[in-house]
Amino acid sequence: MKRLPFQVPTSYYEEAIIKIDEEICGLIKLRKEISDNNPGFPHLEYISDWSKKFDMSEEFLKEIFRVLYHEKIYKPLVEPQGFQKHVPVFKSILVGNRIFTITFMKQYKNASVLVLNIDWNGEKRSTMNQHTYFELFIGPQYECRMDNGCGGEDYSSHSFVISPVLPEDFSGIDLIFTEHEYGSREDSIGDKILIHLD
Repeated sequence: MKRLPFQVPTSYYEEAIIKIDEEICGLIKLRKEISDNNPGFPHLEYISDWSKKFDMSEEFLKEIFRVLYHEKIYKPLVEPQGFQKHVPVFKSILVGNRIFTITFMKQYKNASVLVLNIDWNGEKRSTMNQHTYFELFIGPQYECRMDNGCGGEDYSSHSFVISPVLPEDFSGIDLIFTEHEYGSREDSIGDKILIHLD
């Protein structure tokens, strides 16, 4: 999803703490290295103990570790530039009571964009009150992010930006979509959706 431009909350900075802030950055880097970039989330009893030990609000500490857990979403975003053409795909798969369809891919100089359309097969959507999002995995060499999504009572549509650009001959590529509840990266909802391109 697109992010709003960052605005500095104040023009004031206490220069006497610059070394401490630098050490905090170094500790975050060390934390990533020791955990092999998969730190998980501290148990709530640890956060409760640290809250008392360091005289900080539990909610404040939870928010810090939540941001650290979701670091991936803060990576620089590739914005598609230099539209070149549409490439027909015309692939669909029926999973449960939903039809997942990709009709075409947009090719840009620096990225590919595809839209996953979902239609409920003759039924009304049963998860209207359940907020979900999709992740797309193609391979470790590709960065994939859901750019936006919309929907109604019997359909939804999700746009993905893929970088670098997918090859024009995309035969043999598997698109693996995983549905999650908002706020969770761990548990998927239902089966992974695999669309094989040929």
